[in-house]
Amino acid sequence: MTVQGLPMSVPSAGLPARVRIHEVGARDGLQNESVTVPTEVKAEFIHRLAGAGLTTIEATSFVHPKWVPQLADADQLFPLVRELPGVNLPVLVPNVRGLDRAHALGARRIAVFASATESFARANLNRSVDESLEMFAPVVSRAKQLFDGTGSPPGVPEAPAPHVRGYLSMCFGDPWEGPVPIAQVVRVCRALRDMGCDELSLGDTIGVATPGHVTALLTALNEAGVPDEALGVHFHDTYGQALANTLAALQHGVTTVDASAGGLGGCPYAKSATGNLATEDLVWMLHGLGIETGVDLGRLTATSAWMARHLGRPSPSRTVRALTGAQPDPSAKESSP
Repeated sequence: MTVQGLPMSVPSAGLPARVRIHEVGARDGLQNESVTVPTEVKAEFIHRLAGAGLTTIEATSFVHPKWVPQLADADQLFPLVRELPGVNLPVLVPNVRGLDRAHALGARRIAVFASATESFARANLNRSVDESLEMFAPVVSRAKQLFDGTGSPPGVPEAPAPHVRGYLSMCFGDPWEGPVPIAQVVRVCRALRDMGCDELSLGDTIGVATPGHVTALLTALNEAGVPDEALGVHFHDTYGQALANTLAALQHGVTTVDASAGGLGGCPYAKSATGNLATEDLVWMLHGLGIETGVDLGRLTATSAWMARHLGRPSPSRTVRALTGAQPDPSAKESSP
């Protein structure tokens, strides 16, 4: 154990000075929980995450309740957290109706969720890739009209969270189609950028990426005109590669990383998707590399341990277990987006 549970900081050349963590635990992390988490617990979770120093916290999703029952309380939850000082609170929206609901409640940052593969687009959206892009185009266009010119809350030290984010799943592998060609991913990314997405989150939904693959995709996106500052990475730890892949992305120049407090997460449409990158594991590595995050690891760990008690099982995060002395539950089901 290191002093006070903190890693020794040894900076490495060629890495960013600061990383913006896009915390997805409250939305992606909880969406696949079988037991409904009370709205007040979700709100407290978000408040605690903010208290730990996270400045971008994806709060919820304005999808139809029948698709994601865990997030059916979005209209009740968002007013409980929207006034958090110095915190950007993006929400996921599937269509213009969801956008209008979110905007009416004060949301100023949204995300849409696309797929790089036909199979997952059909499973998740019941549409082809091109049909889903056509569905998102008016959402992004309207969001840009509503949000452009609105700033970040005061007190946010890093670059503000984007107004419109495009999630792209299955960027590296698909459970039905296998390895996904890089050119295929680039085509959909380029389409999302062209319709107005400020940032793209590259999802390794089933956790099959390796560092060389990550570098190759990022290079191809740069060559297609998508800069590093418009990219975020969203890795799953199914094969233990999430931190290695994150480091490869940082070395390439990416400075936005998605992570889920305590390693919570799950994708109801891809059963082989397991293990969101735990925010604590990410912060441990970043702080060890001398990279600023603004996150208090002790408070974050305590928050994830608190949520794990509400869920009735130990946290999947190795760092949370190491710092709290908790043991993994061999009967616990792993999950992820």
